[in-house]
Amino acid sequence: MQHELIQEGEFKYVTAGKGPVLLILHGLFGALSNFNEVLNRFKNDFQIVIPMMPIYELPVNETHVKSLSDFIHRFVEHMEFSKINILGNSLGGHVALVYVLNHMDMVNSMILTGSSGLYENAMGGSFPRREDYEFIKNKVAFTFYDPETATKELVDEVFEIVNNKEKLIRILALAKSAIRHNMGEDLHKLDLPACLIWGKNDNITPPEVAEEFHKLLPQSDLFWIDKCGHAPMMERPEDFNNILEPWLQKLFK
Repeated sequence: MQHELIQEGEFKYVTAGKGPVLLILHGLFGALSNFNEVLNRFKNDFQIVIPMMPIYELPVNETHVKSLSDFIHRFVEHMEFSKINILGNSLGGHVALVYVLNHMDMVNSMILTGSSGLYENAMGGSFPRREDYEFIKNKVAFTFYDPETATKELVDEVFEIVNNKEKLIRILALAKSAIRHNMGEDLHKLDLPACLIWGKNDNITPPEVAEEFHKLLPQSDLFWIDKCGHAPMMERPEDFNNILEPWLQKLFK
């Protein structure tokens, strides 16, 4: 990522721009660079802030969705933000949901894309075979509609993670936590503007998951991107931004 990574105490983050805060939360295997195109598109109108979640730093017994939500709350307080707009992909969407549930007064709007919280088919439904590069390559490709989106750099990154025992333990702990922490009974409480941007070909949080979010969130708008998988902001960034921009503009007109 071309923007400087700032470190302040327990927090590492990237920020750019000025204006209302758009806080972005990455997924389980996500990186800050996953949102490059979002940052570049919106930094003229928003203060874009992307914190690194401490997925690999938490004690194993505290590696769960609630701990990450608590971390985000500490970060928001550290930055002295109020009335943020929060965007989350995959696990990041789940963390956003838990954060919003507990801190509604701090949030103006929520954007979810490929979010867990209701159902997810993590790693394509099978345990990651650690030393099998071709297996990992196929599982990363499973994330996208176009397997070419799974670049060698991306596959190498995931391969390194699952072959690091300490990281793998935490990845599995978080994946199990996400499955256990179902948000279905709480979503009706999240009565704030919510934008759902979903790949029609998402294999991990399939289209019926988006439909369920849309049904349960009181103020949600659902948008589809065709020929797109689990990470629309990476695979179809222009389409993603073309949906998000007018939706945000309506909030701030």
